Amino acid sequence: MFDTLQVVTTVVVGLMVGVEFSVAFIMNRILDALPEDSGQLGHAHGGRMLGALMPFWYIGSLVLVAAWATAGWRHPGAGLVVTAAGLLILSVVMSILLLVPINNRNKTWTPENRPADWKDQLHRWERYHYVRVAVIVAAFTLLVAALA
Repeated sequence: MFDTLQVVTTVVVGLMVGVEFSVAFIMNRILDALPEDSGQLGHAHGGRMLGALMPFWYIGSLVLVAAWATAGWRHPGAGLVVTAAGLLILSVVMSILLLVPINNRNKTWTPENRPADWKDQLHRWERYHYVRVAVIVAAFTLLVAALA
């Protein structure tokens, strides 16, 4: 059962990392290259879609890592798992304090109602997102190391 928890947790966190990595380094580039208002509309739609899904994924990942840390407290690699949990907590706090407020504004924007500084706000979100991606990649790396 413990082995299954480790594998499921690693896969769930790994998939989350993949989605967030893809947003940062692929999707945002694609959206930014679209003509006229298409990119901004795509960002807004993506904000609505992923904004609804990702909180469950982040919290679910954290719950799985906490379960792994608790069940594996006496196993080798427990410190790595606890550190990964700390990093996931940091990513959730970053999301709530830095990224979600911008996303909540962005997902309501249209070409008719967006603020004059909308591009600056999206670039700020992207910078915060790069840091968050680095944090969750580090957490995932620690989980993989804990499997050994």
